Amino acid sequence: MADDQLSRVFAALADPIRRDLVARLATADATVGQLAEPYDVSVQAVSKHLRVLEDAGLVSGSKDAQRRPRHLEAEVFDLMTKWIERYRKEAEERYRRLDALLDQMDDDGTVRTTGPDQAGAAS
Repeated sequence: MADDQLSRVFAALADPIRRDLVARLATADATVGQLAEPYDVSVQAVSKHLRVLEDAGLVSGSKDAQRRPRHLEAEVFDLMTKWIERYRKEAEERYRRLDALLDQMDDDGTVRTTGPDQAGAAS
């Protein structure tokens, strides 16, 4: 179910190390050892973070001879973008309606009714 994946993706990205791993994988594939280098945590801890990202569908692994590079599955971000965009558009529409109402109001808070078209729009 897409909603479950969305929850897993947001939960996975709640951790700053996992967000940093995603940012680094956005530039290039990397092995667990390469990904663990800049952190003051064990390789096993980074592997656990990667497992969470893999369970969310954000990262996948492959086998390349002796290496097992991890790859960012960027299309999962489309799911997040659609969800965020939906609520951004709704909020933007609410602000537009509020701006229109505020434009019709006088300084004392009364709504100007200059014509029959605007009288209904203010209520």
